[in-house]
Amino acid sequence: MSVKRKFFAGLTVTLFVAAMFAPGDIAEAAKARLAFSGGPDGGTFQYFSNAISSRLSRTEADMDVSNMASAGSVENLRRVNSGDADFGLVYSGDIYLAMHGQLTNDPREYKNVYGMAYLFGAPAHLIALDGRGINSVEDLAGKRVAVGPAGSGAAASAQRYFTALGLWDKFTPEFIGYSQGASALGDRLIDAMWVFAGFPNSSIIQAAASNRIVILDLVEAGQKAGFFDKNPYYTEVTIPAGTYQGVDKDTATFQDSTIWVAGKHVKDDHVYRALKNIYSDEGLAFMVSVTTTARAMSVEDGLRGIVTPVHKGAENFWTEKGLTLTEAQQIK
Repeated sequence: MSVKRKFFAGLTVTLFVAAMFAPGDIAEAAKARLAFSGGPDGGTFQYFSNAISSRLSRTEADMDVSNMASAGSVENLRRVNSGDADFGLVYSGDIYLAMHGQLTNDPREYKNVYGMAYLFGAPAHLIALDGRGINSVEDLAGKRVAVGPAGSGAAASAQRYFTALGLWDKFTPEFIGYSQGASALGDRLIDAMWVFAGFPNSSIIQAAASNRIVILDLVEAGQKAGFFDKNPYYTEVTIPAGTYQGVDKDTATFQDSTIWVAGKHVKDDHVYRALKNIYSDEGLAFMVSVTTTARAMSVEDGLRGIVTPVHKGAENFWTEKGLTLTEAQQIK
């Protein structure tokens, strides 16, 4: 067959294949399929991941972002590092520890998880039923405590904190989610509940609606144990009086920073445009309409709390906005 005849034969096949697809099908095929690993039902992580995923899918014509439920921070980190997820929500402390091979019972170094943006602070809440004899952290000895699902950032932070205090082996941890924990607390199946999430948290609101609760001070015991010296990415914060029904005094606690992360494998342009969309005036207003915790999001604080490398697409976006990366945030 001559070159000319081969050309027209190939053209015929090309036109035939193209005719099989409508314009909408071709556009659909060209969409980037991205997975966002969020958190357990009832947790702030899931509100954020679902909101970001739905907005990007609706407003970015060539991006289809699916929200994935997960146990939380540590599972998200592992998914993003392996490429099983493209985006995720991970605590800054977990990223730092994972990068240096210091996660609890996991010496592996996770090098493929890059920061995108600070979303909100995640304060630790330790709640118990009022009048049940739990008035300080030390009173947990011999009790049953819900610490969050196995593999979650909540469970990891609980083990980190209570191990430093010498209490982790003195109570029974229950690895259950926040909503289940709130129900179990009300049914007296557990004695206390650990929540590591922005306030006000819906599960604690649920628990306080039908029970009188107390929120325990975590700072004093942590300072005595040297917890904050060993974990410098945690900062002290106050849960204001009145945040939860029946709790009429300020409570001293500590928080980690919740970071929106992307895998090393994610294209710079996808990261850049995702941030440009969500951190627009319209995007920020949408996030606040979904959860008031999103009020902590701002361009000015976009790199707050990130102590590990930032994705190149995120670097392009934030430097465009006038922010400067620290040495720790730069990819070496």
